[in-house]
Amino acid sequence: MDIVQLLPELLKGFASFTLGNMLMIALGGILIALAVIKQYEPLLLLPIGFGCILANIPLTGMIDDDGLFGVLYRAGISTELFPLLIFIGVGAMIDFSPLLAQPRLALLGAAGQFGIFGTLILATLLGFPLNEAASIGVIGAIDGPTAIFVASQLAPNLLAPIAVAAYSYMSLIPIIQPPLMRLLTTKAERRIRMEYTPRQVSRRALVLFPVIVTLVIGLLVPEAAPLISMLMLGNLLRESRVAERLSQAAQNEIINIATLFLGVTIGSTMGAASFLNWTTIGILVLGLLAFVLDTVAGLLFGKLMAFVSGGKVNPLIGAAGISAFPMAGRLAARMAQDEDFENFVLMHAMGANTAGQLGSVMAGGVLLALVTGLG
Repeated sequence: MDIVQLLPELLKGFASFTLGNMLMIALGGILIALAVIKQYEPLLLLPIGFGCILANIPLTGMIDDDGLFGVLYRAGISTELFPLLIFIGVGAMIDFSPLLAQPRLALLGAAGQFGIFGTLILATLLGFPLNEAASIGVIGAIDGPTAIFVASQLAPNLLAPIAVAAYSYMSLIPIIQPPLMRLLTTKAERRIRMEYTPRQVSRRALVLFPVIVTLVIGLLVPEAAPLISMLMLGNLLRESRVAERLSQAAQNEIINIATLFLGVTIGSTMGAASFLNWTTIGILVLGLLAFVLDTVAGLLFGKLMAFVSGGKVNPLIGAAGISAFPMAGRLAARMAQDEDFENFVLMHAMGANTAGQLGSVMAGGVLLALVTGLG
């Protein structure tokens, strides 16, 4: 067989290549560029972008049911394994002592979930079924594992755009939140100094906290039990101080491997046929709105706390009431220091941020209970 006869076989990939594939490969390249050049959440955007490119190379068989990504999807996404493993690592990284030392900051974590339910209502008014509207609303928590966990159960057909929106907006926190902070707070409010007298949190309290939270939330919102239990398991490994090897493994090897496989698998679902449509655009817009509403609600509640306390609470920490640990907390602290270099609100912001992490898990559980109950 000569080269002329082989040519159609050699070029069959090009023959199946579409404009949609080209656009999605360009999108994958943009995600990789954001990760490499801007260093926006590189651990997430890099594998997602590369998976997106692979998904749009025709005829590889990698996204088929028995292909590499088909196997990974069934093993880690359909079973919710990857998000749960990531939550063990996140829990092992979180120090809840700032929240336990200042329990009132839990209110900011609750306020930071307002956009989820506001967007759910708006999405239903726009014609999305309740299950899809709930999955879209949870993007506002800016908590990728929670968004994937909820969407994989309620609207697996929308998993790709929901996951991409959640992780992309997480990487864009330093761009999206600061203008809202400046718009909704005055210079004087941003300069408010918050007293921080370290309140000693006992080791007993730190060990009991993950156990009690798991029991309480598991009984109140059983649908949230898988997420909250893995988050608290990781935290228990950290605070027990008797399982350092497991704690370090959760913070490093386990979360890194799970993040890699989750990212590239999510990227592999971004095929042109399923991703390039008006529904995806609507999800991205509504997800951004949910994020904005969560941030605005947190800031406004922070302003209310500042008023009630007689100017003792810096409302910037309200913006940390979303999940996105620890980026949101660090950003709020940095914004305060931009106004006054000697203004240190990091511990308060981290308290609100850890409360937001708990709040997003509870909100995800409430959405699952709401949709399954009405269904």
